[in-house]
Amino acid sequence: MLHDKLTLRDKKKEATAAALAETAFELALEHGLDGFIVDDVVKKAGYSRRTFANYFSCKEEAVAAGAVTVKNEEEYTALLFASLPPDTTPLDMLYRLMTMQLTKDFLLKLRRFVSLAKGYPTLEPYSLSILHRLQMAAQQLLAEFAGERYPAEYTHLLAGAVYGAFVPVLDGSMNVLLPGEEPGDQTDAITFEQYLNSTFAYLRNGF
Repeated sequence: MLHDKLTLRDKKKEATAAALAETAFELALEHGLDGFIVDDVVKKAGYSRRTFANYFSCKEEAVAAGAVTVKNEEEYTALLFASLPPDTTPLDMLYRLMTMQLTKDFLLKLRRFVSLAKGYPTLEPYSLSILHRLQMAAQQLLAEFAGERYPAEYTHLLAGAVYGAFVPVLDGSMNVLLPGEEPGDQTDAITFEQYLNSTFAYLRNGF
């Protein structure tokens, strides 16, 4: 069975972690990492410091989690699988996942975090953890979807290749416009959709 449903307790725990993470991320964007403490996070989010400690070891970890928070994740995953034809390949499934997951708001949050991390060295280790978290979540979905039709190393390789390709988009080393961004005088910029499609074209057809 794909993606077992969460219990009510699981949902409550996820909601608590998400609220704390989103608050930490918002405070970091507003005041910088040095402009607030954990007590500010729990006060604004409406929880205790002890509750914070149940989910995060430090404010940096919470800020990083806030950059990848997905609301209604269970419904989101159910929608993904419900619309896939039986003959869908793992690559096609991953493409659908990416187009659903990497929305304008989600990509903007990730880019803001990467920009924030450049100014605060203590956040830098969490940049890799964010990408790893996204990659592992995608790999798990791929493995559940593929079952025994494909070897485990294939789904690992596929998820790693795709998510690795988006590092230069987030850190700005590739001139890729996020959805809704205007090119301005960037004549060599390509859209995110173009970059996504070219990445999957390479995976389908070779380099």
